[in-house]
Amino acid sequence: MRVAVHPALPTRRPVPAYRRVLVPVSGHDSEAAVAIACELAAEHGAAVTAVEVVEIPAELPLNALMPDEEHGARRARAETQAVGDLYGITVTVRIVRARAAGPAIVEQAEATGAELIVLRAPRKQRASKRGAIFGRTVSHVLTHAPCRVMVVTAPIRT
Repeated sequence: MRVAVHPALPTRRPVPAYRRVLVPVSGHDSEAAVAIACELAAEHGAAVTAVEVVEIPAELPLNALMPDEEHGARRARAETQAVGDLYGITVTVRIVRARAAGPAIVEQAEATGAELIVLRAPRKQRASKRGAIFGRTVSHVLTHAPCRVMVVTAPIRT
């Protein structure tokens, strides 16, 4: 049986199936992005890798002790894995030490062969209509990512 489609009717494009999803996490603020990544992974049988970037100031060596930041990263790991458990997804969590989060996220996307990055991004208050919408990290990832990027943000409050 053939079904005729009227040429004026829009056709639905299939949703791409992602096999590898990367989600940067930074404390409790990333829960929405992790949930979306896990939901997509559950629908398509994908693997989720979460990356927590511990930013090390330039005046310190990369292997410097950062106990507060490392404790926060371990807590974020547990919270991320708990969200994955809710969706029946095993989330691999990587803790990366770097000078800046943006390049580290792009590097992890390349290393894991990610096909999608689900990135949480708070909106910035713009001074003008031409000002940046997102911060330095999100802008870097959007510009340099080797794959698609889904930005998860809260609505603007008026």
